[in-house]
Amino acid sequence: MTKYPIGLQNFKKLREDGYLYIDKTALMHQLVVNGGYYFLSRPRRFGKSLLLSTMEAYFQGKKDLFKGLAIEKLEKDWSAYPVLHIDLNSRDYENMESLHAELNKHLEYWEKKYGDEFKDREPEERFQHVIDNAVRITGKQVVILVDEYDKPLLYVSHDKDLQDKYRRKLKSFYSIVKTMDEKIRFAFFTGVTKFSKVSVFSDLNNLKDISLDARFVAACGITEKEIHDYLDDEVGQMAEANGIDKNACYERLKKEYDGYHFRENSVGVYNPFSLINALDSHDFKDFWFETGTPTFLVETLKRNNYELENMTREEITADLLGSLDSIDQNPLPLLYQSGYLTIKDYNPDFGTYTLGFPNGEVERGFSRFLFRNYAPLKIYESDSFVIKFTTEVRNGQPEKFMSRLEAMFANQDYQIVGDTELYFHNVTSLVFKMLGFYTEVERHTTDGRMDMLVQTKDYIYIFEFKIDKSADEALAQIEEKQYAKPFEQDPRKLYKIGVNFSTTTRRIESWKVVF
Repeated sequence: MTKYPIGLQNFKKLREDGYLYIDKTALMHQLVVNGGYYFLSRPRRFGKSLLLSTMEAYFQGKKDLFKGLAIEKLEKDWSAYPVLHIDLNSRDYENMESLHAELNKHLEYWEKKYGDEFKDREPEERFQHVIDNAVRITGKQVVILVDEYDKPLLYVSHDKDLQDKYRRKLKSFYSIVKTMDEKIRFAFFTGVTKFSKVSVFSDLNNLKDISLDARFVAACGITEKEIHDYLDDEVGQMAEANGIDKNACYERLKKEYDGYHFRENSVGVYNPFSLINALDSHDFKDFWFETGTPTFLVETLKRNNYELENMTREEITADLLGSLDSIDQNPLPLLYQSGYLTIKDYNPDFGTYTLGFPNGEVERGFSRFLFRNYAPLKIYESDSFVIKFTTEVRNGQPEKFMSRLEAMFANQDYQIVGDTELYFHNVTSLVFKMLGFYTEVERHTTDGRMDMLVQTKDYIYIFEFKIDKSADEALAQIEEKQYAKPFEQDPRKLYKIGVNFSTTTRRIESWKVVF
């Protein structure tokens, strides 16, 4: 029976206790041979910690742990180096004292091995002294591995003053990696995001960012080939447990958990956390999304008055995609680096990327979370709303679902953040999209753009929205612009729906349906 490393990130434990390990050591060896200083950005629970743990075992010369793996034939030396491994993911960072305590924890551990003469100095001075002593005592250069370097910065992303203090402290601490270059054999930083301008990396210009490097897109995560090579029997067992054939199981796994692309025209990567949980439980659940709530992401979208439809159609450059310094102007980099969006298309003429949801798990989870944070409903009311609203849309009952939508906005227990008209458009389209209906916003026609088109198996709904006008004016525009013309030969029943929203009452003031 396969032992899945759920929640395990220690390479030594995986290998000694017989857990599943997808061999990434050939890629690791390529990194070690061809360079010395790297940064890799990947979403949470994507295997970054295991990658660093594997590097730690390798640089400690633990050859026995790599028996049967690709690197066993590639590496001839197996020298042991002093490894300084920093993991910043295990603490909440509520104040500067908590950041100092975390750095101090690592420094004290190293100082027990290499000397603590500088224990009363600042963290960066102590770090430098640890490196000096480690080289002097062992006669070898040091290896520095930093896992989730950005956790403190992300934890206080709502507090700019405290975040700036964290930046300055981490910048001083990490800058030692640059100033001590001659005493460092290898350095590897991981994180979810990349802060660049006037930040922790401004002095670390010797770090090579491989986050968008085609050679290393599969350094974390699991590819389709790796599933077939390592997990084909397990997929067969899951298929049998769900009463489907193996090919259908592969397709379902791909739809739910694949789709991450970290470079144009690159191989797709599965979320490893979701995949191994699915194979272990024989269940197609939303594993990854349930482990974290993107509250800060949603607040950023609201604060920026962001039109949600633009998430999957706006083009963005590689420079902007790889940095978080402009999220106040564009939240897409944050959504991409956090794993809620991924690369879907590339425009070589302008060097720009178009993003989209990587898979069904993320789209469902994120849309549901957006709905519960945008819509004027209390969370405990949402599930009931979803069931009834979905049934009415599927059954061609626009009067019923529009009455329900009207009641939703009539709830006064909510606040509109930012532009009122944009908020109304965002929420209305989100409701339909979140429930799985084929929804287009601002669909282009020969004579303009219809506000929203929703299609089901049996029905077509054309919506026109007005702000502080009337439902009749909205319907008149549908007729004038002939928005229904493209569907004249469609056998499905078509409804035209005019809606007027009041910015004064923050409610749907009137609506009408014709067919």
